[in-house]
Amino acid sequence: MLEEKNDNLQEADGKLEIESANSTENNETVSVEINESESETIVSESENTIAPSNEELSDKETVAETQNQTALDAITNSNAEESEDETLKERHDLPMHDYNTFSLDELVAELKKLVSSDKVMSVKEHIEEIKKSFLLQYNHLIEEKREEFNAENQDPNEEFQYHSPLKTKFDEYYNIFRDHRNAHFKSLQTNLKSNLENRLAIVEELKELINPQENIKDTLKHFNELRERWKNAGSIPKDKYNHVWNNYHFHVENFYDYLHLDREARDLDFKHNLEQKQKIVARVEELVNEADVSKAFRELQDLHKIWKEDIGPVSKEHRDEIWNKFSELTKKIHDKREVLFENIRGSELENLEVKKNIISQIEALATEKVNTHSLWLQQIEKVEALRSAFFAAGKVPSDVNEATWSAFKTAVRNFNTFKNSFYKDIKKDQNDNLNKKMALVAKAKELQESTDYEATTPIMKKIQEEWKQIGHVPRKYSDKIWKDFKDACNSYFDKLKEHKNEENGDEVAAFDNKKAYLETIREFQLTGDHKTDLDAIKLHIETWKGFGKVPFPRRHIEGKFNKILDALFEKLSLSKKETEMIRFSNRIDNLSESNDTRKLDNEKIFLMRKIEEVQNEIFQLENNIQFFTNTKNAKKENSIVLEVRKNIALHKESLDVWKEKLHQLRNLDSNN
Repeated sequence: MLEEKNDNLQEADGKLEIESANSTENNETVSVEINESESETIVSESENTIAPSNEELSDKETVAETQNQTALDAITNSNAEESEDETLKERHDLPMHDYNTFSLDELVAELKKLVSSDKVMSVKEHIEEIKKSFLLQYNHLIEEKREEFNAENQDPNEEFQYHSPLKTKFDEYYNIFRDHRNAHFKSLQTNLKSNLENRLAIVEELKELINPQENIKDTLKHFNELRERWKNAGSIPKDKYNHVWNNYHFHVENFYDYLHLDREARDLDFKHNLEQKQKIVARVEELVNEADVSKAFRELQDLHKIWKEDIGPVSKEHRDEIWNKFSELTKKIHDKREVLFENIRGSELENLEVKKNIISQIEALATEKVNTHSLWLQQIEKVEALRSAFFAAGKVPSDVNEATWSAFKTAVRNFNTFKNSFYKDIKKDQNDNLNKKMALVAKAKELQESTDYEATTPIMKKIQEEWKQIGHVPRKYSDKIWKDFKDACNSYFDKLKEHKNEENGDEVAAFDNKKAYLETIREFQLTGDHKTDLDAIKLHIETWKGFGKVPFPRRHIEGKFNKILDALFEKLSLSKKETEMIRFSNRIDNLSESNDTRKLDNEKIFLMRKIEEVQNEIFQLENNIQFFTNTKNAKKENSIVLEVRKNIALHKESLDVWKEKLHQLRNLDSNN
């Protein structure tokens, strides 16, 4: 058919007539002889139909024809592509997602789902888009990992390596698709070649039909058989599509011209063809109002194929009219499709502006000076949020896609370089911390086998506190060095625990001795001589200490002993300070023997706070005295002033006791 310049649909309706047919249309018989070279020449001319000149058509008509031709060309190209591989048709049923918004995990999952389809070419474009998005994100991830490696690694001989299970899965699924695609192409090429040969053979048989010596009924039967064979001949290469179809329809037209010998048969066929084409035009009129423009265009594409491939010519009087109406409706749908594409392009331009703004924000963050790790974590969080927003922003025009992606990568890379410069500066501190912790590890390992538990335990506790005060070390060493330190400490304290379990027997004996000694001290009576009684009490205290420690759950016995001492001290004519200091000394000795450094430290903190509290109280009381002595009636306030001074004296006496206790506790630390 030769109606279009490319599809030649008009000529398929018989618009292009050969002179021999026109000049002899009313004759009863006609002999049409066209050799192969002439046939090819005419076909070639039909494929390159020359547009009317400006002298033959007005400018308006020329523009209209050009616009119609653009719409028809779009249909032709789509049909030629799908004619070559019919599996391409089903690609329209698969929604094309914006794969740039997918994460790496989601892309691999989507690829796995599409690879399972047996319609290789239907999913080809989707898989290629997935591949493009995956590689863009994965390469970006590799660059980040490489920069992190370079920032942390100080050994120039160590090579960067990064392996991702996701990349392994992606390669596995993509290789499956590639194998399926290659097998499909191989099979397709074989079939295309065979189908092309069959169609060319049908064309050759069509040439032989124009034979006035044969019975017209037999000729028609043969013609219909050829048309049926043509419908079922299968796909051919798309670059041969127009040429082969034009050649076929040229000879079909010749045959219809030959049919003027049997006007009734030809007119019936013309009438049937006209009815079919009118139905197509009616359907296209409905499609013009279809809301889903893409769906309307796909159906229009199918209708063009039916018009061209399945329906023959109509009578000359209807040819131009019905074809022009069909092409004008085609242009309307094509124009709506172009508007849709323009809207999509507009959306892509909006996405481009969003992405440019995101890139600008990242570039700005790459210049903000930040001097602490916590603030850098906030900056990194901001960039990650912008990075997610970039991928979620949607597609941009294809002609700027690579440039936009490159600008984004550069902005992120500059930020990472800026960030790494900060961490390189603190790298030295981390290495210093590493050396300090390695020294503590060495010390812990040296002491872990010690059996001098009384001397070693405070040291082990001290190095544990020192470890806590040391800052971060390089991440690549942190796990190992912590494990070494923890293992050495656990080894020592496990042995200490076993040792204490062994000593439980001595502690039980000490408890029994102290329990029996309580009865002795309860029967103790003071003689009345201050020095003798005080020496006797001190001897009881030393004897009590000599029994040793008791099991922890039975330490209540110490409280019973202290109550007896308190009762004896009350009977002695000792000063309050002296009594208080004896009691304190006894309690501190017990804490010291139990190696309870935490309680000793807490006691020291308590004493320092009490001293500060009493000093503040004295200061406040002295200020009050100053207030009373400055009043006009100071003499009347003497009783109040005296009371305050008395209170100050009591506080100063208490202050001396607290200071003496602190002094005694500090002497205990220095002796240890």
